[in-house]
Amino acid sequence: MKFNSQKQQRAAAFFTAVILVFLVSGCGPHGPRGSQQMGPPDVSVVTLQPERVVLTSRLPGRVSAFLVADVRPQVSGIIQNRLFEEGGDVQKGDTLYQIDPAMYEAALARAEANLAAVQSRADRYKELVPVKAVSQQDYDDIVAALQQAKAEAKVARVNMTYTTIPAPISGCIGRSSVTIGALATAYQPVPFATIQQLDPVYVDVPQSSVDLSRFKQRLADGRLNPDGETHNNVSILQEDGTPYPLEGTLEFRDVTVDPSTGSVILRVVVPNPDGVLLPGMFVRAILKEGVLENALLVPQQGVGRNPKGMPYAMVVDDDGTVAMRILTMDRALGNKWLVSSGLDAGDRVIVEGLQWVRPGASVNAVPFESVTPKAQ
Repeated sequence: MKFNSQKQQRAAAFFTAVILVFLVSGCGPHGPRGSQQMGPPDVSVVTLQPERVVLTSRLPGRVSAFLVADVRPQVSGIIQNRLFEEGGDVQKGDTLYQIDPAMYEAALARAEANLAAVQSRADRYKELVPVKAVSQQDYDDIVAALQQAKAEAKVARVNMTYTTIPAPISGCIGRSSVTIGALATAYQPVPFATIQQLDPVYVDVPQSSVDLSRFKQRLADGRLNPDGETHNNVSILQEDGTPYPLEGTLEFRDVTVDPSTGSVILRVVVPNPDGVLLPGMFVRAILKEGVLENALLVPQQGVGRNPKGMPYAMVVDDDGTVAMRILTMDRALGNKWLVSSGLDAGDRVIVEGLQWVRPGASVNAVPFESVTPKAQ
């Protein structure tokens, strides 16, 4: 019994000490702590004002040559010479390869000799037809033979010119797939070389068909205005994110949607005088969609999401009451959200102090620019 009495005395002493600690901590030189919590809490607000915003889309793209031509032989034979440097520039009409012309020279000589003989015979028959020394049928046959001989001579002459292979376009020529002494086959599937024109170049950019439809709808509704003469100007970011110094021009949008990706191809023409952009290179294109004259931008810290994932913002009414607004957002622009619906010009959106408020609560709204956060 004595042991239990001591245990009760110790417990009473412990509870007394706890009560004294609470009393001391709750009082101070400025009175009880609860007096500091009187009045509505301060929150920082941003008053929304309409802004003029140029909307852009940043899309990935690939560089391709403006013109591409594969060099192939049109006659068969042994390659006698290659007359260009791999990786160099060539001009349209420059001789690239020379095929041994001996066989084609002989064929041309034979065709021209046959043509001369048939021509002479046709001339004699023409003089004999009026005197009935030659029948009209014989004369018609020799005239037909003359036309055939002319055609054969023309084919032999064309084949002779094909032994010299010229550059079909101007541009940069790649590596040669054949060497001197190799056998060329007419219209072979493997090209001798490939020429690419690299100034300007194309940048092919895929755009979602959904985004394209939304863009057209905005233009039709008048919510989006074309940005004047510079609407089709396109900025380019290189592979490392460095801005390309020259702007491109949007040439056209494809009219077919790729069923595997659900996108259409936009083709941009970009000047490339220094050869910085090479075919196959990955870049990013910044396309101008248009101008929103009365856009509403909300700081990202002022937007939250409810349990259903829907974005919302807390606004302060004229009487200092907090209300929740469900938002429809378009896209992020820097550190702000472009809001399509849910807010109006003049609304005061809470950007700091959200943890202390709830819908229906009374608050003291302070402009965000001049506020010094107050510990609540």
